[in-house]
Amino acid sequence: MPSMDHPFAPGPYTYEDVGATLTGHCPPGFRPLDVRTRIGEGTDVFTRAVRALLTWELHRAVGVGITTEAQEAAPGVDVTVTLGGVIKAPCRVVWTVDEPRRKGWAYGTLPGHPESGEESFVLARTGDGTVWLTITGFSRPAKWYARAGGAATRGFQHAYARRCGVVLRRLCEESAA
Repeated sequence: MPSMDHPFAPGPYTYEDVGATLTGHCPPGFRPLDVRTRIGEGTDVFTRAVRALLTWELHRAVGVGITTEAQEAAPGVDVTVTLGGVIKAPCRVVWTVDEPRRKGWAYGTLPGHPESGEESFVLARTGDGTVWLTITGFSRPAKWYARAGGAATRGFQHAYARRCGVVLRRLCEESAA
């Protein structure tokens, strides 16, 4: 099991299996998400990618609104993700991982979020120096419009995860130039 900075952050989550993304467990009744993207190679790419991930820069660059008082992701930090300026999705950072070759965090949904579940964003630098972003999660609709969206809602979640990888790779390439 990865080392964590803190135990699971307490809170009024909208699901029971808080922290399940740490082990890749998808609770019964939830839909899994697992998207892995190659970001680049080397220590500089890893360092840049970690900074973008931990400081919310990646999420903002993807085009979602991020409201939080914290400069970086840390257990217990509340963050509201805003989609299209209309849909507000309150979350709380559940756990972080801070290892020499692996860094990241996960947040869980709070009351008011259109979905119920958890999503993790983890960067890993393999033995050959390749940097990967892996986004894993599990969710199920919590609001009527998320249920009504059906397959389109699931498609959006996967597209968002893929876009995060593309945008992070671009951010790392731009800083190298």
